[in-house]
Amino acid sequence: MPRRGVWVGAEESMPQAGGPLATEERAAFETLDLVYRSLCAILYNYVPMSGHPGGSISSGRLMAAALFDSLDYDLAAPERDDADVLSFAAGHKAMGLYAMWALRDEIARLAAPELLAGDEKRLRLEDLLGFRRNPTTTTPLFTSLHSRALDGHPTPATPFVRLATGASGVGMASSIGLAIGAQDRYGPDCPRIHIAEGEGGLTPGRVSEALAAAGTASLSNVMVHLDFNQASIDSDQVCREGDVRGDYVQWEPGELFHLHDWNVVQVADGHDFEQVVAAQRHAMRIDNGQPTAIIYRTRKGWKYGLEGRASHGAGHKLCSVGFNQTLGELTNDGIVTLPTCSPENQRCAGPGGDVIREECFWSALQVVRHRLEQEMTAVRLLATRLVAARDRLNGRDRLARAGAPRVEAVFEMAELHSLRAPEELRLEPGTRTTLRETLGRSLRRLNQVSHGSLLTASADLLGSTSVATIAADFDPGYWNALTNPDSRLLSIGGICEDAIAGVLSGVSAYGRAIGVGSSYGAFMAPLGHISARLHVIGAQARPRGSNHCLPLILICGHAGLATGEDGPTHADPQALQLLQENFPVGTTVTLTPWEPQEIWPLLATTLTRRPAFIAPFVTRPEVPVLDRTALGLAEPDAAVTGVYLLRPPVADGDVTIVLQESAVTYAFVTEALPLLLNDGIDARVYYVASAELFDSLAPERRREIFPEEYAFEAIGVTGFTLSTMYRWIRSDAGREATLHPYRHGHYLGSGQGEVVLAEAGLDGISQYRAIKNYLSDVRTRAPADS
Repeated sequence: MPRRGVWVGAEESMPQAGGPLATEERAAFETLDLVYRSLCAILYNYVPMSGHPGGSISSGRLMAAALFDSLDYDLAAPERDDADVLSFAAGHKAMGLYAMWALRDEIARLAAPELLAGDEKRLRLEDLLGFRRNPTTTTPLFTSLHSRALDGHPTPATPFVRLATGASGVGMASSIGLAIGAQDRYGPDCPRIHIAEGEGGLTPGRVSEALAAAGTASLSNVMVHLDFNQASIDSDQVCREGDVRGDYVQWEPGELFHLHDWNVVQVADGHDFEQVVAAQRHAMRIDNGQPTAIIYRTRKGWKYGLEGRASHGAGHKLCSVGFNQTLGELTNDGIVTLPTCSPENQRCAGPGGDVIREECFWSALQVVRHRLEQEMTAVRLLATRLVAARDRLNGRDRLARAGAPRVEAVFEMAELHSLRAPEELRLEPGTRTTLRETLGRSLRRLNQVSHGSLLTASADLLGSTSVATIAADFDPGYWNALTNPDSRLLSIGGICEDAIAGVLSGVSAYGRAIGVGSSYGAFMAPLGHISARLHVIGAQARPRGSNHCLPLILICGHAGLATGEDGPTHADPQALQLLQENFPVGTTVTLTPWEPQEIWPLLATTLTRRPAFIAPFVTRPEVPVLDRTALGLAEPDAAVTGVYLLRPPVADGDVTIVLQESAVTYAFVTEALPLLLNDGIDARVYYVASAELFDSLAPERRREIFPEEYAFEAIGVTGFTLSTMYRWIRSDAGREATLHPYRHGHYLGSGQGEVVLAEAGLDGISQYRAIKNYLSDVRTRAPADS
């Protein structure tokens, strides 16, 4: 079948006569790789059982060629968004990333110090003492040398790292999202996103979905560098190769990429610098508008002494013979020794704990430093390449394309209209609309004022979840980098919540557009959770003073029992439980509006708080816009405190009721409340619109809004799970009486929303009866309790 992507076999990508590298250049790269491999071995030795030496080592040459030959970037300015990026989708290769970053810094320190910025923008050799160390570490050298705490998988706490990666498949999807953000910002001459991965990292389903999105969108600024070594933790034959079947998948990596319309460049020997550099330069010349994958055939653990899966997550024991043999080339076969690891002196393996081992670790790192100082010819040559990378970047003079979005306008409008919706979004009581459509219109207005800074994707539900509305003022159809760059709708693999969340997290992480995704809450909440978590981790890891991380917005549409005709597989009450209060305070906001007029104030207020992750829960059916004043209900802007008094009691209040979710609240307001009032029951009614917005208030304000004593006397009514009410309903009696979809111990059947509510005992009549029974029980117990 014809493909837009081209296939470049290993013979075609071979270097021409004379090769791409002069003799002295190749010698410099060989020296770099020797020191790099040795440094990886040292890292594993002194931080045993930490990291993946095999994959870090096998990918060293492809990384070195990218950093010292292919990328345009400025070593002094890791925050520049006009620079090319090397993104480690293979987060388990963090050991290699840290080693290569530290060697690059050493090279600049020795031969091009003008390239270096302040320590906060560097990863120094000294920082390797923090490999897989907690920030609370207090060992003497870690403290005195001001070492960084380096996570086991990369995060933006490390310079030049834009994403938190490592969770299976998310790194590929989010790196592709970075590329979309760069392409949308700069147009044809945009930064390239180079992605380091291994074949095992291609096996998660979300990766195939993300590759499809990149190929479909003609995302030509993506270049994957695939370390193809066939080794995982449990297998030495991950993929089919030739006539040998794979243990896990029956494709060769090139087939997977080419299926999705990528260019494929094969490299027969990924340990041959001539072949590696020639292939990268060949790939850079391909100009057909499609993404490219370079597949380097390598051996995991090459020259480490352990190869294949034996080196995946394990290595030589502390100061073992194997370790010393691995370092033989670095130490000139014993002419320079690691004194603490010699057979005669195994001080680091003896008593003394972390302090002694840290001293030994530092001694070994100084051997690396001294070796580089002895190799100044190679160091100077490599340093000139770092200077050239900066000069190439500056020479490109990349500017934002004409008409590029201005995402700051989103937050400016949210600040300006944080409580009251702009005139064009105001709703007239007595009209009818849906929560999803109101959210879509609100986001559309933000997209208008920011000239398209919201890039939207949906699991084949653009119209059904109303997110197509967000992009209605821009070019129709799906975004394509070549043919439709002004569209604001992304095509991400079809019904693929996994990839949608991953790709959009990368769009937001790039910092120039906001990724907005939608699907049924039943699917978006669980399938988007991992990508959202990594996005939040990345946002928190950003250094102080860096640009704000833009929020990832995942709309949990068709939420709750009102989607009952789809049955329990889709009308899932549990979705909120998976996200609400499940992230560090301040990083995430879930929104559960019940009435359309609450949408704008909740959304705008949330945006002013700049969380990393926003998850609105909105329903599908049409509902009336209520005259809240006439009904004695709080105004819509009261919702911005997260928990608010929806209906105050006339006097002292006979019963406290806490509501959560739209369908049950409409049933309460329109059916149960009139019946209670008719019986003379004076109800104090609260609504939970966002647990996280409530948490953002000062403690005294929270106590003022919802005093603790009310929680001990309240009964709850929720369209979500009982556990989402535990915070608001604190007594055993209140929890036993609380109404929720699982109260009868089974998943509910299908049918119109009101029928499913009735089956669950959440319709207005059932609520009325349950509240009366609870009040009667409380009154019966009161004398004994007193």
